[in-house]
Amino acid sequence: MIRVSDRLRKVVREASPRAFRTIWWIFKITAAVSFAMFLLRWSGMLNWIAVAVSPVFNLFGLPGEASMAYVSGYFINVYSCIAVVSTLELTTREITILGTMTLAAHAMVVECAVQHKTGTPTAYVAVLRTLASLSLGVLLNLVLPGRPDLTGASDVALSEIPFFEIQGEFLPQFKMWFIGLARLAVWMTCLIYLLNILQSILYEYGVMSKIALFFRPLLSLFGLDGSTAFLWIVANLVGLSYGSAAIMDEMHRGNVKLWDINLLNTHIGVSHSNLEDLFLFSAIGGLWYVMLLARWIMVTVLVWTVRLVKPRYLLG
Repeated sequence: MIRVSDRLRKVVREASPRAFRTIWWIFKITAAVSFAMFLLRWSGMLNWIAVAVSPVFNLFGLPGEASMAYVSGYFINVYSCIAVVSTLELTTREITILGTMTLAAHAMVVECAVQHKTGTPTAYVAVLRTLASLSLGVLLNLVLPGRPDLTGASDVALSEIPFFEIQGEFLPQFKMWFIGLARLAVWMTCLIYLLNILQSILYEYGVMSKIALFFRPLLSLFGLDGSTAFLWIVANLVGLSYGSAAIMDEMHRGNVKLWDINLLNTHIGVSHSNLEDLFLFSAIGGLWYVMLLARWIMVTVLVWTVRLVKPRYLLG
């Protein structure tokens, strides 16, 4: 009879190489995107991009300066969006709309790469998340009470913002960026590794099937297959970047069909990380139940539409 300690050592020994390969892959992408965004911010080009898209934000009931927060979140992550929001004077309504849009489409380059790695086309994910984000902004602006009149809002003209304007000394800012990246690397390594080990343990002891059975009714409502239960939980608790190892490992095991993975990616692309990120936006004034339910309604419609249409490029 195999002892429990021997089974656990076997799980760790077999799961570790896969986990570290995924950690290295996701870190390379994260570091490259982070450095590119650091250069855009340091050069002032990110400010120019934000001002360029600000006129569109009237459609979402948001002031033009909110565009900087959205652009930061879209390309970098939720934390960068919140950092900008903390410098603005936004109402609860505005933070709720901006938070919903950002939660639906943030860290686009990194997370699209993760979803592409699992078999879902990058273009599909990018277009889906972007359109869903913008649609949520428009719809929430229409249905939430207190819609503002921004027709006469005076935003800064794009001609007044230089395309390239150095934002301080390079080396001090580079040092801060590098330290932040190092901290992120440590956190990412620990979390992704532990999630991968946990996933292997759940399979080893037959817990995964019980998890799928418990969440099957909810996933059926969303239009998802029960085999994606663990991946849905991981994506909702820790997000796509940190949950990438678990998602990729599930694909390698062959326990989930490509069609079901694509349906899952349709759902979690717009609605994931519903613990920490949702809490962060709630902490600065957003309505968590609106930000969560709006995206759940959106993804339910999207998934069932995809199931009905069955695009050939998603069938595998």
